Amino acid sequence: MIVNYVPTGWQIIYQQAHALLAAQLLHQWPTGLLPPDQWVGLLAAAAQHDDEQPHWTGHYGLTPAGAPANFTMQPFSLEQATGVLRAARFQGRWRSLLTSMHLSTLYESMRGQQPEIDAFLDEQKASQQQWRRELKIKKAEASRAYALLHWCDRLSLILCRHEIPEMGRALEIYRGPNGQTHEVLRPQPEGPLAVRPWPFSQQQFSVSVEASELHQLQFKNDTELTAALHAAPITTLRWELAKEQAE
Repeated sequence: MIVNYVPTGWQIIYQQAHALLAAQLLHQWPTGLLPPDQWVGLLAAAAQHDDEQPHWTGHYGLTPAGAPANFTMQPFSLEQATGVLRAARFQGRWRSLLTSMHLSTLYESMRGQQPEIDAFLDEQKASQQQWRRELKIKKAEASRAYALLHWCDRLSLILCRHEIPEMGRALEIYRGPNGQTHEVLRPQPEGPLAVRPWPFSQQQFSVSVEASELHQLQFKNDTELTAALHAAPITTLRWELAKEQAE
């Protein structure tokens, strides 16, 4: 879960919903960057990269103080990582390659902590090499495609976590597929968001994600939190993005 503290309590955005927002952002990039079949596979990888979340047991969904736990507070789940890759394999090698590259990016920094994590990371490297060879895709080509997924994933997280700076200041997103770094900002207090440089095919568009609202601040266990989430009102968060006009 992505957990935001708001004046009325907690705002909860499921990680799967954040992934769908990433796919919405990816959908706005020019489709000619990849062949159609690869483009659809990239959209699928973006939309499903946070699937296979583990079931809550004990206090999995809570902090020690009883608050909903943000995803950054949760330990690495080998079960979730292997699950999302296993699901990707049913959609083919290209989808599997992109998903595996994402897992490597997320968890390579954990190498050396546990033998099973090292084995998992080694398996990703070997599988990626095999899939590139079978698909006749160069490593640089795969890296450019994955950069799009990572870019959209990063911007989606920025939006879901309300990280847009105030007073028109810019925040770095990530490097795009051409290696150029992009920034996001809100030039006017009540205006749309802008991305510099503008990478999208349309001059203006909107994206959205659903969020649950919890007015209870503390929970005894996962069961109580789950019941509250099922009964929570749902709101739709929307963002307008527009290309800045040259002065």
